[in-house]
Amino acid sequence: MDTVSVPSLKDLTIDNITENVHAINSQCSDQRLKFLLERTVSHLHDLARETRLTTDEWMATLLFLTRVGQISSDVRQEFILLSDVLGLSLLVDSIDHPKPENSTEGTVLGPFHTHEAEHSHNGGSISQDADGEPLLVVCTVKDVDGNPISGVKVDVWETDSKGFYDVQHADRNGPDGRAVLTSDSAGNFWFKAILPVPYPIPHDGPVGGLLKKLNRHPYRPSHMHFMFDKSGYDPLITALYLKNDPYESTDAVFGVKQSLIVEVGKVDDKDQAEKYGVKTGTSLITYDFVLVTDEAARKLRRSKAEEAMNSQGRKVRFIDDLPVPDVD
Repeated sequence: MDTVSVPSLKDLTIDNITENVHAINSQCSDQRLKFLLERTVSHLHDLARETRLTTDEWMATLLFLTRVGQISSDVRQEFILLSDVLGLSLLVDSIDHPKPENSTEGTVLGPFHTHEAEHSHNGGSISQDADGEPLLVVCTVKDVDGNPISGVKVDVWETDSKGFYDVQHADRNGPDGRAVLTSDSAGNFWFKAILPVPYPIPHDGPVGGLLKKLNRHPYRPSHMHFMFDKSGYDPLITALYLKNDPYESTDAVFGVKQSLIVEVGKVDDKDQAEKYGVKTGTSLITYDFVLVTDEAARKLRRSKAEEAMNSQGRKVRFIDDLPVPDVD
């Protein structure tokens, strides 16, 4: 630290504390970090001033965040859950992965994705739950021009028939309700699963306590998660939601988007049933996913960033594709 140029932090008041914090943080050489901290400090200080935050409320907030950290583990990420119920997760995904109108929208990752899923061949079953209603999922992956994309890594996960993910079972023997598949030369992938059910997010911890105080329910509508990854394409984290679910319009984590709501059909053709190795009458979900190239997403992200910064009266420049104020 250059102690010579450090501003004198004396006689700090409600009115000048913010500018003093900015001044001492301005020595940071990482321009993006400096910008993030400058805005974070400004918003936090404004919150305290606008609400006349009390010492008790400040301490209660710190203790709440402490409990969020204490209950988190390798299989339970309470901070992600907190971000989800505050709408921050969806907001960040929408900002960082903007989508043109003719592509598949993203949604929240959720706290239960793992890297344990086994690679499965197309047509395999991702669930060992004998109590679930059998489901066939048949999908395609294409680019915005309608061309099939082969070799896409597709990560899929869902709950069991009771609404629990595999990692929520203390006695689990390994991954279940999840798999990693690869799209074929025609951009197709398909698998057997069970029909998703609505379920409550974990609400026995601090986030659940917050929802209770806010008079909010903890339920998520029936859905199945998907994550797409292939070099040259912007990663896509999304989900499919079953139409007419009772929690469709009140999702506890704000994940539902109209374009991601699907109707459940039936495999009513004998030839189709034989092709996919299921019984006639099996529930069926079909969907065409559309990915965006890295370059297209990058251009859209920069355009949106410039638009946002300009609306704040700021000039913008980019460092490693991340926006920072241009103060030169």
